Amino acid sequence: MKGLFITFEGTEGSGKSTQVPLLVERLQEWGHTVRVLREPGGTPIGEEIRHTLKHSPANSAMTAEAELLLMNASRAQLVRELIRPALSRGEIIICDRFYDSTTAYQGYGRGLNMEAVRSVIGFAVGNTIPDVTLLLRVPQQVSEERLRSRQATLPFIRDRMEEADRAFFERVAKGYDEIAAAEPKRIQIINASGAIAEIQSAIWRIIAPLVATRQH
Repeated sequence: MKGLFITFEGTEGSGKSTQVPLLVERLQEWGHTVRVLREPGGTPIGEEIRHTLKHSPANSAMTAEAELLLMNASRAQLVRELIRPALSRGEIIICDRFYDSTTAYQGYGRGLNMEAVRSVIGFAVGNTIPDVTLLLRVPQQVSEERLRSRQATLPFIRDRMEEADRAFFERVAKGYDEIAAAEPKRIQIINASGAIAEIQSAIWRIIAPLVATRQH
């Protein structure tokens, strides 16, 4: 059976952490083997890098260039250690963020040279490209409200990425729109500002045909 590589993308508070497990549950009910991964992270090395990037008290002086390289170091390990072997076994991979996040956050958000960003990503992933990317899109105001709610209700864990200002996240959102416009076949935009069940149904309408046509 052919493997299937699904990625979730979106700005902060877009609802990925809610929708990923719902999709996993439905796919497992259909009898599929599903592997859930996240970026940065997913491997022992990647999780160390994730801590350095997001939570370490020593990361306040991190440059955008170091951020780009660390993100893709984690990604290179994830692709070779887990993603490619799982796809070769016919598993379904669901990854919470992949290289589109780097294009949006480090390219558009941090303002790094886009050719350099693409070059580093290409070195990290090679020909490992998602079959479909679900871009959960919410208005900036909704994103900010959800982020504040999450920070108020969950135990506080400092996240360096969430410390950026509004202008940064506006650039990220604009970047995602441009990425989606450039690859409309792979990247499917989901209106994620509605009810959870509605978003889940919209996702399933995209994923179900892909699952049904997998080659045995």
